[in-house]
Amino acid sequence: MSTIDKPIIRPLVPADREQWEALWREYLDFYQSTLNQDVFERTFTRLSEESYEAMFGYVAEHEGKLVGIANCINHDHGWSLEQVTYLQDLYVSPAARKMGVGQALIEAVYNYADRNNKANVYWTTQSANHTARKLYDRVGVLTDFIKYCR
Repeated sequence: MSTIDKPIIRPLVPADREQWEALWREYLDFYQSTLNQDVFERTFTRLSEESYEAMFGYVAEHEGKLVGIANCINHDHGWSLEQVTYLQDLYVSPAARKMGVGQALIEAVYNYADRNNKANVYWTTQSANHTARKLYDRVGVLTDFIKYCR
């Protein structure tokens, strides 16, 4: 993939279902996670339904094939009058890595947040995900917060 034929970054649409699921499964495999098929169905519907404002998705498309996904959640925040956007899942297929796809997807989410008056965009990653963190260090600000969960 050259700079001339960079992928198109666009909103996720219902016709993307099969390719989106394949990429999301690869992402989940990377994090050694499995989900029930019902979660795939509900999540895709919410991400791709334009009228469902709590979630949205972007994809990177190259030559008719999806090569990257960004799954996002909008939510209220106690420290801001505006909602914030959580970039929950970002994945680029191995064949499309180091081509700027991840950064282009993040920038699309930033642009969405700016256009829709979101206070900020945030995401998490594993501390050992050094490859992704090189990108994140360029396009974001590392915070001191540590995530805990039940």
